[in-house]
Amino acid sequence: MGIKEDLTRTEFYNRENTQNHLPYDREIAFYQSIKNGDMEEMKRLFQPLAVAGYGKLSGNILRNHKYHLIITVAFITRYCIEGGLEMETAYNLSDLYIRKIDVCSSLDELNELHVELTEEYVKRMQDCKTARRYSKPVSRCIDYIYDNLHCKIQVDDLADEAGLSKTYLSKLFHKETGMTIVQYIMDKKLDAAKNLLMFTEHTTSEIANYLNFSSESHFINAFKKSTGLTPKKFKQYNFRTPLRN
Repeated sequence: MGIKEDLTRTEFYNRENTQNHLPYDREIAFYQSIKNGDMEEMKRLFQPLAVAGYGKLSGNILRNHKYHLIITVAFITRYCIEGGLEMETAYNLSDLYIRKIDVCSSLDELNELHVELTEEYVKRMQDCKTARRYSKPVSRCIDYIYDNLHCKIQVDDLADEAGLSKTYLSKLFHKETGMTIVQYIMDKKLDAAKNLLMFTEHTTSEIANYLNFSSESHFINAFKKSTGLTPKKFKQYNFRTPLRN
């Protein structure tokens, strides 16, 4: 049977069984609210996966919900990139959530993840809009820091990237971010470390090495100073089910 015949049968079946899809304008408004970083509007438009209107992509209920959530993530990712979210961040986040969807074993777990990921993307877009308030030199430095967290980042490197003197850049950076360049780099390295501790099985030593800390003890001390917990304790309290390939 060709695709034309299949489509005709599907349309007939859906009409007979009143299986209509969700209104297009509402769906677009939902994605737009995430792109705009509008948490209140997103929650108003949010639809659980089990509501009437979602198409049938699989005879297996759990798999059907997984497929729909993966499609949702794909659309959200592209809307957020269009809205200014850094492409690599958006796709990495998409890959992360699709892998988490893949290992969900219940509808409750899947629905919790649905809420989590939509809120996470909204928060990312809110941060993105805040970042746009920075001047071009500071924005270039922030992008450079993000792309080189695994390296030893020198103020000289950032000054070259921004096309400014070290002294002027340091003053401008502190004025706009409220942090020194060194503090900002450390803050972002520790954010990356938290994600690695929560979502991977990398050891403290491996994370310290990957993020280019001078030593494992330096990493542990910096982490504890920032969070009040050692990396080991943080992992015990926050570690999520390891992702399977």
